Amino acid sequence: MNKIVVSITGASGSIYAKCLLDSFLKLSDQIDAVGIIMSDNAKVVWETELGNKDYTTYPFDFYGKHDFNAPFASGSAQYNTMIVIPCSMGSMGRIAAGISDDLSTRAADVILKERRKLILVARETPYNLIHIKNMETITLAGGIICPATPSFYSKPKTIEEVAYTVVNRILDLAGLDTKKNPSFRWGSSN
Repeated sequence: MNKIVVSITGASGSIYAKCLLDSFLKLSDQIDAVGIIMSDNAKVVWETELGNKDYTTYPFDFYGKHDFNAPFASGSAQYNTMIVIPCSMGSMGRIAAGISDDLSTRAADVILKERRKLILVARETPYNLIHIKNMETITLAGGIICPATPSFYSKPKTIEEVAYTVVNRILDLAGLDTKKNPSFRWGSSN
């Protein structure tokens, strides 16, 4: 059973969130539920970077920033994975400090306290020492920092292929079988 929370923050890198949601459509036989939290800034960044409002077309359950009635606001709902993609440094800082002032940070707190899988797809460069210490705190608490750092050994030809080099790693970390996605693994051919 895979019940996944996705938080899309206002950091640059909407293509990563888009490719992740597209992957979920292909992998629906492995997923029981997807709950999405998308900030207003994330919508603006998506529309700016991707030139559309396609986030409105996905058949997943969307929740408002302060909807603490969302099932994953409690550990009893048994969501087993949370992916913050792209993860802004502000969101990371609030998660690291245990500040549960909105649904995204509350859900992350729940995932950590229940010892489930929290994956933060950090999207910032360069990092300052505060960012690094927040990453350390989250890692020590059981979270996984997966920077939005693409690989190029598969010679990706489109921005989507570049993004999938990261998204496939995220899916691996989430324990999903990625055979239905394009392969961008070391030593493999597309």
